[in-house]
Amino acid sequence: MSKSPKQQQPTFEAALAELEKIVESMEGGEMPLEQSLAAYKRGAELLKFCQAALRDAQQQVKVLEDNVLKNFDSSDQ
Repeated sequence: MSKSPKQQQPTFEAALAELEKIVESMEGGEMPLEQSLAAYKRGAELLKFCQAALRDAQQQVKVLEDNVLKNFDSSDQ
């Protein structure tokens, strides 16, 4: 039974909450070096995920603002 983190992506909100928790615990300065490195790596992954989610949302907003996106309703056919 192996876990595949790429199969289940967290929501933006969950990723941001986890990232905030990691930052808070690292700022405490009480983590051993190996745990700090693992936390830093996980934080970098979460940051990358959050940045990508924000870029995607910005692009969607831009499309909506440019009136390119059309509302297709199946009942209109």
